[in-house]
Amino acid sequence: MLKSLDQLFEENEGKRAIGSFNVHCLEMLPAMLEGAKELNAPIIIQTSPGTAEYIGLDLLVSSIETLSNRLEINVCLHMDHCKSIDFLKKAMDAGYTSVMYDGSSLDIDENIKNTKIVTDYAKSRNASVEGEVGTIGGAEDGMVVSEEDAIYTHPEDAYKFVRETGVDAIAVAIGTTHGQYKSKAKINFELLAELSTNMEAVGLVLHGGTGVSDEDMRKCVSQGMKKVNVGTELNKSYIEEVNKTFSSATPLTSLRKLLLPANNRIKDIVIEKSKLFQLM
Repeated sequence: MLKSLDQLFEENEGKRAIGSFNVHCLEMLPAMLEGAKELNAPIIIQTSPGTAEYIGLDLLVSSIETLSNRLEINVCLHMDHCKSIDFLKKAMDAGYTSVMYDGSSLDIDENIKNTKIVTDYAKSRNASVEGEVGTIGGAEDGMVVSEEDAIYTHPEDAYKFVRETGVDAIAVAIGTTHGQYKSKAKINFELLAELSTNMEAVGLVLHGGTGVSDEDMRKCVSQGMKKVNVGTELNKSYIEEVNKTFSSATPLTSLRKLLLPANNRIKDIVIEKSKLFQLM
């Protein structure tokens, strides 16, 4: 069934971090949920604003409802990295159970002010809210933040942000990068330990999960990460698989047969990552 982010956090406390997987097209969606079902694990399906507009808010919500009920698994539908308060309201009105207002490029006071508008609205929709303090580098839905412009989360800013906004989750910048897959991230575990120790009541979120080694990922989960975003690996793998199948296709080849290997790869990634996010 559809659940909010804070509900999944509560139900899985001490058991795992929850994988949050970017759906890039509707074809991916059943495979993602089937992967979660195989492990009986909860799953967060997240969309960028661009993907949400491409597929449609109503179609995404109804598809998630149908699939989660069919497979009998808990799913959170989350809007990732959105800077438009109005669009986040539309998403919640349509049935999204979690949203992220990204005010990380703003000064801390304006970030707090805008995020508070979103959290106040979310309460009336039984939805959860994720915010961000610090700036995570890399490419996200067409927006690029250079490594030079990436800013580690300042602990005092994070504490103030959580206290004054009432968010359920906070994305923290500790060394990961959006879109990173050619090299591995260098995690600032000292910063993670400080943030985790002082913000136990809120869910810490790791963006840029593709670029983190398995060893470091297990350490991040054991040190308090509750939500881990995976996007680049899904998109990259899907493209690799369809490049293989479409290269040998003819006009008479069934399209579904061309997409099936890519969908199966998505399912495998969800299973692999969900296992990795379990607490040992």
